[in-house]
Amino acid sequence: MRSTRLQNFQIADWLPPGISLEDAIVIVASLAALATFLAMWQAFRPSSAFERRLEQIVHRKETLRQSALANRRSQHRRTPVGLMREALGRLNLLRSRHSAEARQMLARAGIRSQDAMIKYPFAQISLPFVFGAVTLTYTNVLLPSRFSLLPAMAAVLLGFYFPRIYLRNAADKRAKQLQLGLPDGLDLMVICAEAGLSLDATLVRVSRELGNTWPELAEEFGITAAELTFLPERRMAFDNLNALTDSDGIRGVVNTLQQTAKFGTPLAQSLRVLATEMRTARMTRAEEKAARLPALLTSPMMIFILPTLFIVLLGPAAINVMDTFSRH
Repeated sequence: MRSTRLQNFQIADWLPPGISLEDAIVIVASLAALATFLAMWQAFRPSSAFERRLEQIVHRKETLRQSALANRRSQHRRTPVGLMREALGRLNLLRSRHSAEARQMLARAGIRSQDAMIKYPFAQISLPFVFGAVTLTYTNVLLPSRFSLLPAMAAVLLGFYFPRIYLRNAADKRAKQLQLGLPDGLDLMVICAEAGLSLDATLVRVSRELGNTWPELAEEFGITAAELTFLPERRMAFDNLNALTDSDGIRGVVNTLQQTAKFGTPLAQSLRVLATEMRTARMTRAEEKAARLPALLTSPMMIFILPTLFIVLLGPAAINVMDTFSRH
């Protein structure tokens, strides 16, 4: 009897109405796949909340890094600076031995942006071709001659040395501004030192106060104050200040600060003496310029004033002499 029931058993008779055998097989297979996925996810899932949080942080960090790299590549390719960087990278000029020297020259000129390290070597490469092509076109079209290549060669040399000359002039002007503003900065440093501030706080305060009157000196003091906080040795910050300014006054200030830290002399007294010396030196330079004015004005007087004076004084007499001889 039991064997007869087993022979007559059909799964379709036990299914709910409206669901066929094929639908039941699909549902069972889907449930099996879902159970397999949940089992695998539970097996690979971190066991603790800390591990889950760490996994989320790592995933977020990787996502941000990929997006930053993608934005940087697109920006470098779209902007002119990116094209310059790509061209210099193909020529392997960003890692040359002249890059440290160029960075130091740019810092002395007050140019500290990242794009400046790309524009400066690109200008050294491109300007000779630009100056040479423009000069050669001008000489061949307007002034054709057999020696038209000589001005073009001179223009090529000028284009190569023009960025270096420009940076050198900018560095000299900046060094003069630092020298002029240094006595005022030293006076403020004396006030801050007598008020009990440390050297780091003194530099920060002075850089804030000199931001409008002497921005070059304020920038250097601010950078030095920042370097004093994170560099392993304070001497490295002072050496960087000397190297990036190339000023005799700044060099004297750095030597005074180092000697004060080494021998324990009062900072305010040392700065006051140095400020007095700086003001005396500035007054001496002004007096020297005033004393040189008569000698400097001699040549313009001989070239521009005396000929005009001779014409005004001797002109009528010369005309009278000429009239007298013409009558005879």
